Amino acid sequence: MTPTCVYDSYWRFAAERQAVYLRRLRGEAAPWTEDAVLRAFRFTNPFRAADRVSQYLIGQVQYRDGRSQAPAELFLRTILFKIFNKIETWEMLEREAGPLSWQSINLEGIDAILSEAIARGQRIYSAAYIMPAPNLGHARKHSNHLSLLRMMMEDNLPARIEKASSLEAVYSLLRPYPGLGPFLAFQYAIDLNYSAMLDFEESEFVVAGPGALDGISKCFSGSGSRSPEATIYEMADRQEEEFKRLGLSFDGLFGRRLQPIDCQNLFCEISKYARVVHPDVLGISNRTRIKQSYRQGSGSLPTPIFPPRWGLSPPAAATAQSGYQMQLWA
Repeated sequence: MTPTCVYDSYWRFAAERQAVYLRRLRGEAAPWTEDAVLRAFRFTNPFRAADRVSQYLIGQVQYRDGRSQAPAELFLRTILFKIFNKIETWEMLEREAGPLSWQSINLEGIDAILSEAIARGQRIYSAAYIMPAPNLGHARKHSNHLSLLRMMMEDNLPARIEKASSLEAVYSLLRPYPGLGPFLAFQYAIDLNYSAMLDFEESEFVVAGPGALDGISKCFSGSGSRSPEATIYEMADRQEEEFKRLGLSFDGLFGRRLQPIDCQNLFCEISKYARVVHPDVLGISNRTRIKQSYRQGSGSLPTPIFPPRWGLSPPAAATAQSGYQMQLWA
């Protein structure tokens, strides 16, 4: 596999996109970059855990004061949130059904709330990635997803996952469930690993999703015999060397290196970025446009929160904020 012109753009994108995040955290005024593509289109943070939805999951769904840290409760909240992957949907459910708990949840009531929201024209799923519906006998997608959640809980999956010996073992427990392909099973494993029910290193396992496969095909010519996952691991291993080679400043996430999950996500983002910066490099998806434009938010970001065991000490945000405020570009 031979690096293409997109390969260097991968590292430049990672450095500049992280710099945007840090500038916003410091409260600097917009615009936060001279990169015209970053200013025009929406891209996620290089570090998955620092992105808007992951921050809400960690801070509000998993670790918020008063929420049970029992494995079954952590699993229920995490998977229910991630099925829809939409902050507005979670907040609507808690507003109308009360604090969500396996001990008290009424899934039929949740189904009715979601059905009513759809009837009002409200979108209940995020557009971040496609959520295929398991075929569990219901006419509505969300009803099938709620049945999937019930199946997992009644299978005692939270307890089995808590006893898993590795991140890959967590993935293997999730993967057989209907509607969970390799990509979603891996994403859910990473999300559960943010919580207190698991304590695995993100460096030990990765699965390349469709977007990453396209990004890899743009960064390298020639298929070779190396697996996509091996390429992702190598990117994580080489990061300091590559940032130094290109003269880029990159201190990571308050001292934390890019993990394989982050390098996987960066391949997804460079796949989109290259559609504008390197339009002649088509990759395997043959997509030529970026769908999501960037709409400038308030500028400031809330102080980030990460799994306590990571030992990160992010600085307080420059502008104090009450509660969690959604940002369009976190």
